Amino acid sequence: MRRFYPGLIGLYIMFSCYVSYTVSASDDTLSTDPFTFNLLGFLAYQGQLSQGNYTNNSFMVNRVYFTVRKNIYKFLSVRVTTDVFQDTTGNMELKLKYVYANFKFDDFAFFTRPYIEAGMIHTPWLDFEEAINTNRMQGTMFMERNKLFASSDIGVAAFTYLGGEMDDNYKKIVSGAYAGRYGSLVLGVYNGSGYNVAEANFNKSIEARLSIRPIPDIIPGLQLSYLGIFGKGNTAQKALTDLVPDWTANMGMISYESEYFNITGEYFTGSGNATGSYASAAKVATKIDGYSVFAMGKMASWRLFARYDSFVPDTDAKTLENNNRVIVGLGYDLGHSNILLLDFDKNYLKSKASPDVNLVKLTMQLNI
Repeated sequence: MRRFYPGLIGLYIMFSCYVSYTVSASDDTLSTDPFTFNLLGFLAYQGQLSQGNYTNNSFMVNRVYFTVRKNIYKFLSVRVTTDVFQDTTGNMELKLKYVYANFKFDDFAFFTRPYIEAGMIHTPWLDFEEAINTNRMQGTMFMERNKLFASSDIGVAAFTYLGGEMDDNYKKIVSGAYAGRYGSLVLGVYNGSGYNVAEANFNKSIEARLSIRPIPDIIPGLQLSYLGIFGKGNTAQKALTDLVPDWTANMGMISYESEYFNITGEYFTGSGNATGSYASAAKVATKIDGYSVFAMGKMASWRLFARYDSFVPDTDAKTLENNNRVIVGLGYDLGHSNILLLDFDKNYLKSKASPDVNLVKLTMQLNI
């Protein structure tokens, strides 16, 4: 019996009991709420500066997400999101990003607004971080950009706020996302491959995030967060005895959100990644680590932000350097999260063993 089975069985029993209780205790009348639709798109012009030359300038459709939501019952809703993007050859591709059922439950003890997602669902971290660093149109977050994991995967996960919710004033002025009074918690079991590739082995990943808001009455925007992942890289496996690289992650972040600025600092350490690409030819996962800091100032409709990433893909290889990235940007919100953003993105090695990659990009975020 594989070591993931006990956890899967326990989660399945909890899930079944919860759903049975909710269905019996809630109004099972079909909802008359209409379908809701949303289109989120990133349209961009990008130019590359390399060794004094301006190259590879192009207009791009970076991403277009189309989302449909529907409440079925009081306790059950569904979501489907498609992801249209331009691949490295310039062709447009269409994939599913989210397809899941959302089971909502009544508050219980310290747990507020608990719910379970089942299907192609959110992974614990990226949606949370993107609610603080709201410049996703510029590019992916630190850990996703370094190919550690994806923002969605097939599985089942429980989500909850802790100890109530922040007041309406905080949610209106600062942020209404993940606004648990004492934080939030996510625990899930996933295929581990991510939404954009098929599962290639028999393993599952256990992923969890715990965010604590320690003093909500004194410093309401302060949160301390931990992300833990335990699984296997998504490499081909024909039999249970085949070697598959480990995938483990431990990450801590301190963040602060306010009306006028957001800041984060995170440190990551672990081995391997979701795809299994951070591994030797013998399928032994490499040890990796890195950190990222981010700051954004907000004034009326303007935003000014800066970010620095440092990532080491193999800490035991003395010849490898940190992969460094500096991003600065200036944005203007035209209203309803329709944002125009100009940014400069520099990716470099300190030794200059390979040329710097310098990108200048103008992006329009469309939100309908």
